[in-house]
Amino acid sequence: MKIAVVGTGYVGSVTGTCFAETGNQVTCVDIDEKKVEMLRNGEVPIYEPGLELLLQRNLKQGRIQFTTDLAEAVEDAEIIFLALPTPPGEDGSADLTYVLNVAHQLGTLIKDYKVIVNKSTVPVGTAEKVANTIRKHTDVAFDVVSNPEFLREGAAVDDFMKPDRVVIGSSSERAEKVMRRLYEPFVRQGNPIYCMNVRSAELTKYAANSYLATRISFMNEIANICERVGADVDQVRMGMGSDSRIGKRFLFAGVGYGGSCFPKDVLALTKTAKQYDYNFNILNAVVGVNKQQRINFVDKVKAHFNNNLQGLKFGVWGLAFKPNTDDIREAPAVDIIRELLAQKANVAAYDPEAIDNVKAIFGDQVTFTNDPYEALIDVDALLIVTEWNAFRTPSFKIMDKLMKNKVIFDGRNLYNVEEMKKLGFYYNSIGREVVESKTVVLDGRHETGDLR
Repeated sequence: MKIAVVGTGYVGSVTGTCFAETGNQVTCVDIDEKKVEMLRNGEVPIYEPGLELLLQRNLKQGRIQFTTDLAEAVEDAEIIFLALPTPPGEDGSADLTYVLNVAHQLGTLIKDYKVIVNKSTVPVGTAEKVANTIRKHTDVAFDVVSNPEFLREGAAVDDFMKPDRVVIGSSSERAEKVMRRLYEPFVRQGNPIYCMNVRSAELTKYAANSYLATRISFMNEIANICERVGADVDQVRMGMGSDSRIGKRFLFAGVGYGGSCFPKDVLALTKTAKQYDYNFNILNAVVGVNKQQRINFVDKVKAHFNNNLQGLKFGVWGLAFKPNTDDIREAPAVDIIRELLAQKANVAAYDPEAIDNVKAIFGDQVTFTNDPYEALIDVDALLIVTEWNAFRTPSFKIMDKLMKNKVIFDGRNLYNVEEMKKLGFYYNSIGREVVESKTVVLDGRHETGDLR
């Protein structure tokens, strides 16, 4: 099939490349000439495991191309995917400027039947707005479909190629048939394609992300209770997750969620609720808990140092909002570092992928290092904010030698509390017992950081 993908950001680049991988002819279009040139050369402007290799293969085999010319991209396309930004406005509502601007252009460009697909996460009613906008300019037949993406950053290629489900919102039998044919190669193992009305499809994405964000905030509340009553949130999590009605995923306590989806989608859904005269009390609380969790983490650090961080040095491990991405949108680390700097502390930070993005925010206010241990030289404490696998089994002997104070604040519960008791570090994690520091001699086992 001939496909156009408008927008080559995170969703657009993954969507276009994965459709090309299944034999379709794909043209991706973007107004950013520099980005288009990068993609033409097989370079992906985002960090996403496996994507660059897939892109290079499909470029070589001629199934994907990139252009800045929208007319060229859509001329022969049977399906046009809109993978455009929908950033939150000041009031939390999704900004549809990019989507509707392209809809205006499509109205002047399409000459025969097209299926136009909203791939971006958009509020309920957006498909109707897109359709009405296009109809202002043309009498040519077309259908607008909602096809929300469910991609996890760091695992997007696998998620696209092997989806749990495909959601298609359409009132057109013709468009539904086209979309089913497009997605058949991706669901050969029997995973479902759900066809529903457009508004239900639009709401499904917001509902899914908001529910997952709710689970995270709920577990962070449980963790805060655990710290007060002497329980262990990891043990509580295992007890909860073994219940088949609950399941094991999204039950990990930490410093809160971030990224491009959860914060934006939760706010957008609460805004939609208000527009329909409904106060979404649970989601309002979810937002508040998520913000507070970052504050709580810094408050622990302040309390340990008698509320005076001036002149102290902190190492920060992890800057991206989650591992396996360079995305720092709404990343807890950014807020935490900002508060440390406000308290006149010094910060040395390391992340495998996100340093350049954070450097663009803080510049020389933060020292960025080339490896995690360099960020520990003469620090008063280490703060772990992102759960990269590289941080799970460090050499505690090296850490002992480098750090001025053997103090760790772990915002992702990477280490076993009982093992940390043997290491002599002060160890303060989320929803678990605080391990007080003591003098110990690190043996060979702890030298290699074998905690599991």
